[in-house]
Amino acid sequence: MLGKNIHHTEPILLLLLVCVVILAAFAKRYKTPYPIVLVVAGSLLGFLPRMPHVQLNPNLVFLLFLPPLLFAAAFQTSWRDFRFNLVSIAMLAIGLVTFTVFGVALSTHWLIPSFDWHTGLVLGAVVCTTDAIAATAIADRVGLPRRTRDVIEGESLVNDASGLLALQIAISVLLTNQPTPFIVSLGKLAYLLASSTAIGLALGKLVAWAEGKVDDAPIEVTISLMTPYFAYLAGESAHSSGVLTTVVAGLYLGHHSSMYFSTKARLESGAVWETLSFVFNGIVFILLGLQLPHIMTDIRALGLRAWFRTGIEFSLIVIALRLIWVYPGGWAANWIRRRVLKQPIPFPDPRLLFVIGWSGMRGVVALAAAVSLPISLSDGSPFPERSIIIFLTFCLIFATLVGQGLTLPFIIRKLGLANQVKADPEEQRARYEMIEAALAYLEHAKESDDPKFASVYDDLIRVQQHRINLLPGKQSAETGYTMDHYKRFVDASRNVRNLQRAALLNLRNLNEINDEVLRRLEQELDIAEIRYATVGT
Repeated sequence: MLGKNIHHTEPILLLLLVCVVILAAFAKRYKTPYPIVLVVAGSLLGFLPRMPHVQLNPNLVFLLFLPPLLFAAAFQTSWRDFRFNLVSIAMLAIGLVTFTVFGVALSTHWLIPSFDWHTGLVLGAVVCTTDAIAATAIADRVGLPRRTRDVIEGESLVNDASGLLALQIAISVLLTNQPTPFIVSLGKLAYLLASSTAIGLALGKLVAWAEGKVDDAPIEVTISLMTPYFAYLAGESAHSSGVLTTVVAGLYLGHHSSMYFSTKARLESGAVWETLSFVFNGIVFILLGLQLPHIMTDIRALGLRAWFRTGIEFSLIVIALRLIWVYPGGWAANWIRRRVLKQPIPFPDPRLLFVIGWSGMRGVVALAAAVSLPISLSDGSPFPERSIIIFLTFCLIFATLVGQGLTLPFIIRKLGLANQVKADPEEQRARYEMIEAALAYLEHAKESDDPKFASVYDDLIRVQQHRINLLPGKQSAETGYTMDHYKRFVDASRNVRNLQRAALLNLRNLNEINDEVLRRLEQELDIAEIRYATVGT
Protein backbone atom coordinates (compact mmCIF):
# COMPACT_ATOMS: atom_id res chain seq x y z
CA MET A 1 0.00 0.00 0.00
CA LEU A 2 2.83 2.37 0.93
CA GLY A 3 4.56 1.63 -2.37
CA LYS A 4 1.39 2.42 -4.30
CA ASN A 5 1.04 5.74 -2.47
CA ILE A 6 4.64 6.65 -3.21
CA HIS A 7 4.27 5.86 -6.91
CA HIS A 8 1.06 7.90 -7.03
CA THR A 9 2.56 10.89 -5.17
CA GLU A 10 5.91 11.05 -6.96
CA PRO A 11 4.66 12.15 -10.42
CA ILE A 12 2.33 14.74 -8.83
CA LEU A 13 5.21 16.20 -6.82
CA LEU A 14 7.45 16.29 -9.90
CA LEU A 15 4.67 17.95 -11.90
CA LEU A 16 4.27 20.60 -9.19
CA LEU A 17 8.02 21.27 -9.13
CA VAL A 18 8.15 21.60 -12.93
CA CYS A 19 5.22 24.05 -12.79
CA VAL A 20 6.93 26.03 -10.02
CA VAL A 21 10.18 26.35 -11.99
CA ILE A 22 8.50 27.33 -15.26
CA LEU A 23 6.09 29.79 -13.66
CA ALA A 24 8.77 31.34 -11.43
CA ALA A 25 10.95 31.89 -14.52
CA PHE A 26 7.94 33.47 -16.23
CA ALA A 27 7.38 35.73 -13.20
CA LYS A 28 11.03 36.80 -13.18
CA ARG A 29 10.88 37.54 -16.91
CA TYR A 30 7.92 39.88 -16.44
CA LYS A 31 9.08 41.26 -13.07
CA THR A 32 6.06 39.98 -11.14
CA PRO A 33 6.31 38.41 -7.65
CA TYR A 34 6.18 34.67 -8.22
CA PRO A 35 3.51 33.97 -5.52
CA ILE A 36 0.99 35.94 -7.60
CA VAL A 37 1.80 34.05 -10.80
CA LEU A 38 1.74 30.68 -9.01
CA VAL A 39 -1.65 31.26 -7.38
CA VAL A 40 -3.26 32.46 -10.62
CA ALA A 41 -1.71 29.64 -12.67
CA GLY A 42 -2.64 27.05 -10.02
CA SER A 43 -6.25 28.25 -10.11
CA LEU A 44 -6.33 27.83 -13.90
CA LEU A 45 -4.47 24.51 -13.89
CA GLY A 46 -6.99 23.02 -11.49
CA PHE A 47 -9.70 23.20 -14.18
CA LEU A 48 -7.68 21.38 -16.85
CA PRO A 49 -9.08 17.97 -17.81
CA ARG A 50 -7.32 15.00 -16.24
CA MET A 51 -5.44 17.33 -13.90
CA PRO A 52 -4.84 15.39 -10.67
CA HIS A 53 -6.85 16.74 -7.76
CA VAL A 54 -4.46 17.78 -5.01
CA GLN A 55 -6.27 18.79 -1.86
CA LEU A 56 -4.53 20.93 0.73
CA ASN A 57 -3.79 19.03 3.91
CA PRO A 58 -3.48 21.52 6.81
CA ASN A 59 -1.13 19.15 8.65
CA LEU A 60 1.17 19.26 5.63
CA VAL A 61 1.27 23.05 5.84
CA PHE A 62 1.64 23.37 9.62
CA LEU A 63 4.06 20.48 10.14
CA LEU A 64 6.11 20.32 6.91
CA PHE A 65 6.14 23.71 5.20
CA LEU A 66 5.50 26.35 7.85
CA PRO A 67 8.36 25.65 10.34
CA PRO A 68 11.29 25.96 7.87
CA LEU A 69 9.73 28.95 6.09
CA LEU A 70 9.24 30.81 9.38
CA PHE A 71 12.69 29.81 10.60
CA ALA A 72 14.39 30.99 7.41
CA ALA A 73 12.59 34.34 7.53
CA ALA A 74 13.42 34.82 11.22
CA PHE A 75 17.05 33.76 10.69
CA GLN A 76 17.50 36.48 8.05
CA THR A 77 15.77 39.13 10.19
CA SER A 78 17.99 41.61 12.02
CA TRP A 79 17.33 41.22 15.75
CA ARG A 80 18.35 44.84 16.35
CA ASP A 81 15.87 46.16 13.79
CA PHE A 82 13.14 43.75 14.95
CA ARG A 83 13.58 44.90 18.54
CA PHE A 84 13.67 48.57 17.48
CA ASN A 85 10.37 48.19 15.57
CA LEU A 86 8.75 45.84 18.11
CA VAL A 87 6.02 48.28 19.16
CA SER A 88 4.98 48.93 15.55
CA ILE A 89 5.11 45.20 14.81
CA ALA A 90 3.02 44.35 17.91
CA MET A 91 0.47 47.02 16.98
CA LEU A 92 -0.09 45.10 13.73
CA ALA A 93 0.52 41.51 14.82
CA ILE A 94 -1.60 41.74 17.99
CA GLY A 95 -3.65 44.95 17.76
CA LEU A 96 -4.67 44.59 14.12
CA VAL A 97 -5.30 40.84 14.52
CA THR A 98 -7.76 41.58 17.35
CA PHE A 99 -9.36 44.45 15.42
CA THR A 100 -9.76 42.22 12.35
CA VAL A 101 -11.32 39.34 14.30
CA PHE A 102 -13.97 41.55 15.92
CA GLY A 103 -14.44 43.70 12.81
CA VAL A 104 -15.15 40.64 10.67
CA ALA A 105 -17.46 39.20 13.34
CA LEU A 106 -19.48 42.43 13.43
CA SER A 107 -19.71 42.87 9.66
CA THR A 108 -20.37 39.30 8.49
CA HIS A 109 -23.81 39.06 10.07
CA TRP A 110 -24.77 42.14 8.05
CA LEU A 111 -23.18 40.65 4.92
CA ILE A 112 -24.31 37.03 5.45
CA PRO A 113 -27.40 36.71 7.64
CA SER A 114 -26.75 33.01 8.30
CA PHE A 115 -23.55 33.91 10.18
CA ASP A 116 -23.96 34.52 13.89
CA TRP A 117 -21.47 36.26 16.19
CA HIS A 118 -19.57 33.05 17.04
CA THR A 119 -19.17 31.95 13.41
CA GLY A 120 -18.05 35.46 12.51
CA LEU A 121 -15.34 35.27 15.17
CA VAL A 122 -14.06 32.03 13.64
CA LEU A 123 -13.99 33.59 10.16
CA GLY A 124 -12.19 36.67 11.49
CA ALA A 125 -9.57 34.52 13.23
CA VAL A 126 -9.04 32.47 10.05
CA VAL A 127 -8.34 35.49 7.81
CA CYS A 128 -6.39 37.73 10.22
CA THR A 129 -2.90 36.41 9.37
CA THR A 130 -0.83 37.94 6.56
CA ASP A 131 1.87 36.64 4.23
CA ALA A 132 4.68 39.10 3.50
CA ILE A 133 6.47 37.26 0.69
CA ALA A 134 4.81 39.06 -2.23
CA ALA A 135 4.74 42.42 -0.44
CA THR A 136 8.44 42.37 0.46
CA ALA A 137 9.41 41.15 -3.01
CA ILE A 138 7.59 44.16 -4.47
CA ALA A 139 9.06 46.49 -1.83
CA ASP A 140 12.59 45.33 -2.67
CA ARG A 141 12.00 45.75 -6.40
CA VAL A 142 10.60 49.29 -6.26
CA GLY A 143 12.91 50.51 -3.49
CA LEU A 144 10.57 51.02 -0.53
CA PRO A 145 12.35 52.34 2.61
CA ARG A 146 13.98 49.62 4.68
CA ARG A 147 12.15 50.44 7.91
CA THR A 148 8.76 49.93 6.26
CA ARG A 149 9.85 46.54 4.92
CA ASP A 150 11.14 45.56 8.37
CA VAL A 151 7.73 46.28 9.90
CA ILE A 152 5.85 44.32 7.20
CA GLU A 153 8.19 41.32 7.56
CA GLY A 154 8.13 41.46 11.36
CA GLU A 155 4.32 41.53 11.36
CA SER A 156 4.11 38.37 9.27
CA LEU A 157 6.54 36.58 11.60
CA VAL A 158 4.47 37.24 14.72
CA ASN A 159 0.86 37.36 13.52
CA ASP A 160 0.80 33.67 12.57
CA ALA A 161 1.08 32.89 16.28
CA SER A 162 -1.44 35.52 17.43
CA GLY A 163 -3.85 34.57 14.63
CA LEU A 164 -3.75 30.86 15.45
CA LEU A 165 -4.29 31.66 19.13
CA ALA A 166 -7.30 33.78 18.16
CA LEU A 167 -8.60 30.84 16.11
CA GLN A 168 -8.28 28.48 19.10
CA ILE A 169 -10.23 30.90 21.29
CA ALA A 170 -12.88 31.50 18.60
CA ILE A 171 -13.48 27.76 18.07
CA SER A 172 -13.67 27.26 21.84
CA VAL A 173 -16.30 30.02 22.07
CA LEU A 174 -18.30 28.43 19.24
CA LEU A 175 -18.15 24.92 20.73
CA THR A 176 -19.05 25.94 24.29
CA ASN A 177 -21.34 28.83 23.30
CA GLN A 178 -19.69 30.74 26.15
CA PRO A 179 -17.42 33.75 25.62
CA THR A 180 -13.94 33.31 27.01
CA PRO A 181 -13.37 35.76 29.87
CA PHE A 182 -10.95 38.52 28.97
CA ILE A 183 -8.62 37.61 31.84
CA VAL A 184 -8.45 34.02 30.57
CA SER A 185 -7.61 35.14 27.04
CA LEU A 186 -4.97 37.50 28.42
CA GLY A 187 -3.54 34.66 30.49
CA LYS A 188 -3.35 32.42 27.44
CA LEU A 189 -1.55 35.13 25.49
CA ALA A 190 0.90 35.72 28.35
CA TYR A 191 1.61 31.99 28.67
CA LEU A 192 2.02 31.67 24.92
CA LEU A 193 4.51 34.57 24.75
CA ALA A 194 6.50 33.55 27.84
CA SER A 195 6.67 29.80 27.19
CA SER A 196 7.35 30.14 23.46
CA THR A 197 10.14 32.63 24.08
CA ALA A 198 11.71 30.46 26.80
CA ILE A 199 11.54 27.25 24.73
CA GLY A 200 12.80 28.99 21.58
CA LEU A 201 15.75 30.56 23.41
CA ALA A 202 16.64 27.32 25.19
CA LEU A 203 16.56 25.37 21.94
CA GLY A 204 18.51 28.10 20.14
CA LYS A 205 21.25 28.01 22.78
CA LEU A 206 21.37 24.20 22.61
CA VAL A 207 21.65 24.20 18.81
CA ALA A 208 24.33 26.92 18.87
CA TRP A 209 26.33 24.88 21.40
CA ALA A 210 25.99 21.71 19.30
CA GLU A 211 26.91 23.53 16.08
CA GLY A 212 29.98 25.00 17.79
CA LYS A 213 31.24 21.49 18.59
CA VAL A 214 31.07 20.43 14.93
CA ASP A 215 33.37 21.58 12.14
CA ASP A 216 31.84 19.80 9.18
CA ALA A 217 29.64 21.88 6.86
CA PRO A 218 27.18 19.13 5.78
CA ILE A 219 26.53 18.17 9.40
CA GLU A 220 26.14 21.82 10.45
CA VAL A 221 23.68 22.53 7.64
CA THR A 222 21.72 19.36 8.44
CA ILE A 223 21.40 20.43 12.08
CA SER A 224 20.09 23.82 10.94
CA LEU A 225 17.53 22.07 8.69
CA MET A 226 16.27 19.97 11.62
CA THR A 227 16.07 22.89 14.04
CA PRO A 228 12.75 24.45 12.91
CA TYR A 229 10.97 21.09 13.18
CA PHE A 230 12.36 20.49 16.67
CA ALA A 231 11.36 24.03 17.68
CA TYR A 232 7.83 23.72 16.29
CA LEU A 233 7.21 20.30 17.88
CA ALA A 234 8.70 21.43 21.21
CA GLY A 235 6.37 24.43 21.29
CA GLU A 236 3.31 22.39 20.38
CA SER A 237 4.19 19.65 22.91
CA ALA A 238 4.28 22.27 25.68
CA HIS A 239 0.80 23.49 24.60
CA SER A 240 2.50 26.71 23.58
CA SER A 241 2.91 28.18 20.09
CA GLY A 242 5.08 26.15 17.76
CA VAL A 243 5.06 29.10 15.37
CA LEU A 244 6.39 31.58 17.92
CA THR A 245 8.92 29.07 19.28
CA THR A 246 10.29 28.60 15.76
CA VAL A 247 10.49 32.36 15.20
CA VAL A 248 12.34 32.93 18.49
CA ALA A 249 14.82 30.13 17.75
CA GLY A 250 15.39 31.53 14.25
CA LEU A 251 15.96 35.07 15.54
CA TYR A 252 18.44 33.85 18.18
CA LEU A 253 20.41 31.58 15.86
CA GLY A 254 20.49 34.15 13.06
CA HIS A 255 21.83 36.77 15.49
CA HIS A 256 24.58 34.42 16.74
CA SER A 257 25.39 32.52 13.52
CA SER A 258 28.82 34.14 13.20
CA MET A 259 29.83 32.59 16.53
CA TYR A 260 29.06 28.93 15.81
CA PHE A 261 28.98 28.35 12.03
CA SER A 262 32.23 27.40 10.31
CA THR A 263 33.23 29.45 7.27
CA LYS A 264 32.25 26.73 4.82
CA ALA A 265 28.92 26.15 6.58
CA ARG A 266 28.09 29.87 6.31
CA LEU A 267 28.75 29.77 2.57
CA GLU A 268 26.81 26.57 1.94
CA SER A 269 23.87 27.08 4.30
CA GLY A 270 22.81 30.27 2.55
CA ALA A 271 22.41 28.48 -0.78
CA VAL A 272 20.67 25.49 0.82
CA TRP A 273 18.14 27.60 2.72
CA GLU A 274 17.48 29.92 -0.22
CA THR A 275 16.71 26.94 -2.47
CA LEU A 276 14.59 25.19 0.16
CA SER A 277 12.57 28.35 0.84
CA PHE A 278 11.96 28.86 -2.86
CA VAL A 279 10.83 25.26 -3.41
CA PHE A 280 8.57 25.18 -0.34
CA ASN A 281 7.05 28.59 -1.07
CA GLY A 282 6.53 27.63 -4.71
CA ILE A 283 4.75 24.37 -3.85
CA VAL A 284 2.64 26.08 -1.19
CA PHE A 285 1.45 28.87 -3.49
CA ILE A 286 0.66 26.62 -6.43
CA LEU A 287 -1.16 24.22 -4.08
CA LEU A 288 -3.14 27.20 -2.86
CA GLY A 289 -4.27 27.98 -6.40
CA LEU A 290 -5.15 24.34 -7.10
CA GLN A 291 -7.73 24.39 -4.29
CA LEU A 292 -10.18 26.56 -6.27
CA PRO A 293 -11.97 23.66 -8.06
CA HIS A 294 -12.53 21.85 -4.74
CA ILE A 295 -13.78 25.01 -3.06
CA MET A 296 -16.15 25.76 -5.95
CA THR A 297 -17.53 22.21 -5.82
CA ASP A 298 -18.44 22.69 -2.16
CA ILE A 299 -20.11 26.05 -2.78
CA ARG A 300 -21.73 25.41 -6.19
CA ALA A 301 -25.01 24.17 -4.71
CA LEU A 302 -25.45 27.49 -2.91
CA GLY A 303 -25.18 29.58 -6.09
CA LEU A 304 -21.76 30.53 -7.43
CA ARG A 305 -22.55 33.97 -8.83
CA ALA A 306 -24.13 35.28 -5.63
CA TRP A 307 -21.32 33.90 -3.49
CA PHE A 308 -18.59 35.33 -5.73
CA ARG A 309 -20.19 38.73 -5.27
CA THR A 310 -20.27 38.11 -1.52
CA GLY A 311 -16.60 37.07 -1.65
CA ILE A 312 -15.68 40.38 -3.32
CA GLU A 313 -17.65 42.37 -0.74
CA PHE A 314 -16.07 40.41 2.12
CA SER A 315 -12.57 41.02 0.71
CA LEU A 316 -13.25 44.76 0.50
CA ILE A 317 -14.39 44.77 4.13
CA VAL A 318 -11.22 43.04 5.37
CA ILE A 319 -8.99 45.33 3.28
CA ALA A 320 -10.87 48.36 4.64
CA LEU A 321 -10.44 47.12 8.23
CA ARG A 322 -6.68 47.07 7.80
CA LEU A 323 -6.60 50.51 6.21
CA ILE A 324 -8.76 51.89 9.02
CA TRP A 325 -6.43 50.44 11.66
CA VAL A 326 -3.00 51.42 10.28
CA TYR A 327 -3.43 55.17 10.81
CA PRO A 328 -4.44 55.31 14.50
CA GLY A 329 -2.34 52.20 15.15
CA GLY A 330 0.70 53.75 13.47
CA TRP A 331 0.29 57.04 15.33
CA ALA A 332 -0.20 55.23 18.67
CA ALA A 333 2.92 53.12 18.07
CA ASN A 334 4.87 56.25 17.14
CA TRP A 335 3.71 58.02 20.35
CA ILE A 336 4.81 55.07 22.51
CA ARG A 337 8.15 54.79 20.75
CA ARG A 338 8.92 58.50 20.97
CA ARG A 339 7.49 59.38 24.38
CA VAL A 340 7.93 56.15 26.35
CA LEU A 341 10.87 54.39 24.67
CA LYS A 342 12.58 57.66 23.65
CA GLN A 343 13.34 56.38 20.17
CA PRO A 344 14.49 59.12 17.76
CA ILE A 345 12.02 58.43 14.95
CA PRO A 346 10.05 60.87 12.79
CA PHE A 347 6.28 61.16 12.76
CA PRO A 348 4.90 58.40 10.47
CA ASP A 349 4.44 59.43 6.86
CA PRO A 350 0.75 58.89 5.93
CA ARG A 351 1.89 57.60 2.54
CA LEU A 352 3.98 54.86 4.16
CA LEU A 353 1.09 53.94 6.47
CA PHE A 354 -1.13 53.53 3.43
CA VAL A 355 1.45 51.24 1.81
CA ILE A 356 1.59 49.14 5.01
CA GLY A 357 -2.20 49.00 4.94
CA TRP A 358 -2.22 47.94 1.30
CA SER A 359 0.40 45.24 1.98
CA GLY A 360 -1.90 43.00 4.03
CA MET A 361 -1.81 40.06 1.63
CA ARG A 362 -3.11 36.72 2.81
CA GLY A 363 -1.42 33.41 2.06
CA VAL A 364 -1.57 29.70 2.60
CA VAL A 365 -1.65 29.87 6.42
CA ALA A 366 -5.09 31.48 6.25
CA LEU A 367 -6.41 28.78 3.90
CA ALA A 368 -4.80 26.00 5.94
CA ALA A 369 -6.45 27.42 9.05
CA ALA A 370 -9.83 27.38 7.26
CA VAL A 371 -9.36 23.83 5.98
CA SER A 372 -8.28 22.68 9.48
CA LEU A 373 -11.70 23.57 10.92
CA PRO A 374 -13.44 20.40 12.16
CA ILE A 375 -16.02 18.92 9.79
CA SER A 376 -18.47 18.23 12.62
CA LEU A 377 -19.06 19.33 16.20
CA SER A 378 -18.89 17.06 19.23
CA ASP A 379 -22.63 16.32 18.98
CA GLY A 380 -22.24 15.14 15.37
CA SER A 381 -23.79 18.20 13.76
CA PRO A 382 -21.82 19.81 10.90
CA PHE A 383 -19.46 22.68 11.71
CA PRO A 384 -21.51 25.81 10.94
CA GLU A 385 -20.78 27.43 7.55
CA ARG A 386 -17.46 25.57 7.12
CA SER A 387 -17.60 25.51 3.29
CA ILE A 388 -18.50 29.20 3.16
CA ILE A 389 -15.62 30.11 5.51
CA ILE A 390 -13.17 28.24 3.25
CA PHE A 391 -14.64 29.90 0.14
CA LEU A 392 -14.51 33.42 1.61
CA THR A 393 -10.93 32.82 2.79
CA PHE A 394 -9.86 31.83 -0.72
CA CYS A 395 -11.64 34.89 -2.18
CA LEU A 396 -9.72 37.13 0.25
CA ILE A 397 -6.40 35.45 -0.55
CA PHE A 398 -6.98 35.87 -4.28
CA ALA A 399 -8.16 39.48 -3.93
CA THR A 400 -5.26 40.57 -1.72
CA LEU A 401 -2.48 38.55 -3.31
CA VAL A 402 -3.44 39.25 -6.92
CA GLY A 403 -5.38 42.51 -6.66
CA GLN A 404 -3.25 44.29 -4.08
CA GLY A 405 -0.05 42.56 -5.19
CA LEU A 406 -0.34 43.75 -8.78
CA THR A 407 -1.38 47.29 -7.84
CA LEU A 408 1.14 47.80 -5.01
CA PRO A 409 4.07 48.80 -7.31
CA PHE A 410 1.86 51.39 -9.04
CA ILE A 411 0.69 52.79 -5.68
CA ILE A 412 4.24 53.01 -4.32
CA ARG A 413 5.40 54.86 -7.42
CA LYS A 414 2.32 57.10 -7.49
CA LEU A 415 2.91 58.11 -3.86
CA GLY A 416 6.51 59.01 -4.67
CA LEU A 417 8.00 56.32 -2.43
CA ALA A 418 9.85 54.29 -5.05
CA ASN A 419 13.62 54.11 -5.30
CA GLN A 420 14.22 55.65 -1.88
CA VAL A 421 16.78 53.00 -0.96
CA LYS A 422 20.26 54.48 -0.95
CA ALA A 423 23.63 53.01 -0.14
CA ASP A 424 23.50 51.57 3.36
CA PRO A 425 25.63 53.88 5.56
CA GLU A 426 26.01 51.16 8.18
CA GLU A 427 27.49 48.75 5.65
CA GLN A 428 29.83 51.42 4.32
CA ARG A 429 30.99 52.33 7.84
CA ALA A 430 31.54 48.64 8.66
CA ARG A 431 33.66 48.16 5.55
CA TYR A 432 35.83 51.14 6.47
CA GLU A 433 36.19 49.90 10.05
CA MET A 434 37.31 46.46 8.82
CA ILE A 435 39.96 47.96 6.56
CA GLU A 436 41.16 50.46 9.16
CA ALA A 437 41.52 47.66 11.73
CA ALA A 438 43.61 45.69 9.24
CA LEU A 439 45.78 48.73 8.44
CA ALA A 440 46.35 49.48 12.13
CA TYR A 441 47.48 45.90 12.72
CA LEU A 442 49.75 45.82 9.67
CA GLU A 443 51.43 49.13 10.56
CA HIS A 444 52.08 47.91 14.12
CA ALA A 445 53.28 44.47 12.97
CA LYS A 446 55.62 46.05 10.41
CA GLU A 447 57.31 48.16 13.09
CA SER A 448 57.71 45.28 15.55
CA ASP A 449 58.81 42.65 13.02
CA ASP A 450 62.20 42.05 11.37
CA PRO A 451 62.94 44.82 8.80
CA LYS A 452 63.63 42.20 6.12
CA PHE A 453 59.87 41.47 6.06
CA ALA A 454 58.91 45.12 5.53
CA SER A 455 58.11 44.55 1.85
CA VAL A 456 55.56 41.88 2.81
CA TYR A 457 53.72 44.33 5.05
CA ASP A 458 53.98 47.08 2.43
CA ASP A 459 52.25 44.86 -0.12
CA LEU A 460 49.47 43.96 2.34
CA ILE A 461 49.03 47.60 3.35
CA ARG A 462 48.77 48.61 -0.30
CA VAL A 463 46.06 45.96 -0.88
CA GLN A 464 44.00 47.39 2.00
CA GLN A 465 44.49 50.94 0.72
CA HIS A 466 43.28 49.83 -2.69
CA ARG A 467 40.17 48.40 -1.06
CA ILE A 468 39.46 51.78 0.61
CA ASN A 469 39.65 53.52 -2.75
CA LEU A 470 37.32 50.95 -4.32
CA LEU A 471 34.61 51.79 -1.79
CA PRO A 472 32.11 54.58 -2.52
CA GLY A 473 32.48 57.68 -0.38
CA LYS A 474 34.90 60.51 0.26
CA GLN A 475 37.46 58.60 2.30
CA SER A 476 40.55 57.59 0.31
CA ALA A 477 44.15 56.53 0.66
CA GLU A 478 47.14 57.75 -1.34
CA THR A 479 48.30 54.93 -3.61
CA GLY A 480 49.22 56.77 -6.77
CA TYR A 481 46.12 55.41 -8.51
CA THR A 482 43.34 57.54 -10.02
CA MET A 483 39.68 56.49 -10.41
CA ASP A 484 40.47 55.49 -14.00
CA HIS A 485 43.14 53.16 -12.65
CA TYR A 486 40.61 51.53 -10.30
CA LYS A 487 38.04 51.11 -13.04
CA ARG A 488 40.69 49.42 -15.15
CA PHE A 489 41.70 47.32 -12.11
CA VAL A 490 38.12 46.04 -11.65
CA ASP A 491 37.72 45.32 -15.38
CA ALA A 492 41.10 43.60 -15.63
CA SER A 493 40.36 41.50 -12.51
CA ARG A 494 37.05 40.41 -14.04
CA ASN A 495 38.77 39.45 -17.30
CA VAL A 496 41.44 37.51 -15.40
CA ARG A 497 38.79 35.54 -13.50
CA ASN A 498 36.96 34.77 -16.75
CA LEU A 499 40.18 33.50 -18.31
CA GLN A 500 40.92 31.42 -15.21
CA ARG A 501 37.45 29.86 -15.42
CA ALA A 502 38.06 29.07 -19.08
CA ALA A 503 41.44 27.51 -18.22
CA LEU A 504 39.81 25.36 -15.52
CA LEU A 505 37.05 24.20 -17.86
CA ASN A 506 39.60 23.41 -20.55
CA LEU A 507 41.64 21.29 -18.12
CA ARG A 508 38.50 19.46 -17.02
CA ASN A 509 37.40 18.89 -20.63
CA LEU A 510 40.85 17.48 -21.43
CA ASN A 511 40.45 15.11 -18.43
CA GLU A 512 43.51 16.61 -16.73
CA ILE A 513 41.55 17.54 -13.61
CA ASN A 514 38.35 16.06 -12.22
CA ASP A 515 35.07 17.81 -11.42
CA GLU A 516 35.86 17.98 -7.72
CA VAL A 517 38.99 20.06 -8.35
CA LEU A 518 37.05 22.21 -10.81
CA ARG A 519 34.32 22.99 -8.29
CA ARG A 520 36.76 23.72 -5.46
CA LEU A 521 38.79 26.21 -7.51
CA GLU A 522 35.66 27.63 -9.14
CA GLN A 523 34.28 28.40 -5.68
CA GLU A 524 37.40 30.48 -4.93
CA LEU A 525 36.80 32.47 -8.12
CA ASP A 526 33.14 32.91 -7.21
CA ILE A 527 34.04 34.28 -3.78
CA ALA A 528 36.50 36.73 -5.35
CA GLU A 529 33.87 37.83 -7.86
CA ILE A 530 31.31 38.44 -5.12
CA ARG A 531 33.86 40.43 -3.12
CA TYR A 532 34.73 42.76 -5.98
CA ALA A 533 31.12 43.05 -7.12
CA THR A 534 30.32 44.29 -3.60
CA VAL A 535 33.16 46.75 -3.12
CA GLY A 536 32.76 48.16 -6.58
CA THR A 537 29.16 49.27 -6.02
